Amino acid sequence: MRHGIDLVGKIGSMALIRPEDHDIDYNILSRICAELRPGMIWVTSGATEIGRLDYIKRTGTELPPGEEAKTDYASQGQAILMASYRQFLRPEFGMRQLLVEHQHFNDPEKREHIHRLLLRAATQQTVPIVNYNDPVSGEENRKMELAALRETNRGVHECVDNDETAAVIAELMRARTLLILTSTEGIYLDPNDPSTLVREVTAISPAQLEKKIRELQTHCHGASRTGANGAFAKLEYVLGPALKGTTVRIGHARHKLSDLLSGRAPHTRIGLE
Repeated sequence: MRHGIDLVGKIGSMALIRPEDHDIDYNILSRICAELRPGMIWVTSGATEIGRLDYIKRTGTELPPGEEAKTDYASQGQAILMASYRQFLRPEFGMRQLLVEHQHFNDPEKREHIHRLLLRAATQQTVPIVNYNDPVSGEENRKMELAALRETNRGVHECVDNDETAAVIAELMRARTLLILTSTEGIYLDPNDPSTLVREVTAISPAQLEKKIRELQTHCHGASRTGANGAFAKLEYVLGPALKGTTVRIGHARHKLSDLLSGRAPHTRIGLE
């Protein structure tokens, strides 16, 4: 496989937040940004939760639960999230925000437009920061659009979960590595027993690798937060790029990117040998 980009990385909402302080974990954010460079694409969650925390901080209360609250929080948090990335990204590099929706990856022309944009960024000394565009994508409307697409196309991408967004981009860009940062060290045979961390899932053929991933999925239950899809879904999302030659690494956000990529930090590595 000829790789078009060095790294697609992604961080989840809970890995980017200090729950005990109701704030962004700026140590993690600054550590990530110190290592980002052109040739990397960064997918970030966090806008909705950051917007919620900011709203509470400013008003002392929360919005009534529901789809509109999620929209309003995401809209408020997006500006804070991007400003924080710009603050910590190395000053010699430009930064470009890319807000995506499911329709962008299910339409060949839009998908190719994104492909070219991301390739240009690698040659123009800029780092793309990608997030799903929650403020303009209502759940009911999205479900209707996806249902219509599935009538004529089996390979439909939803991308509301940024794990899927990162995996779709990694496959689109033929990335050398897909790095998923979470609030755990990786994938466990028993999520209640840290000693069962699966450090490697490798195979000499795509068919053998898929078989191993399917077996590992039988051990995956639960998620880190309400609404998240958990380890099972992560493995489902990364399957596509892994079978096409991208090395997938899933690890804790407290580690440096370089330590995860080099294998110095514990994590789960998935790929073809």
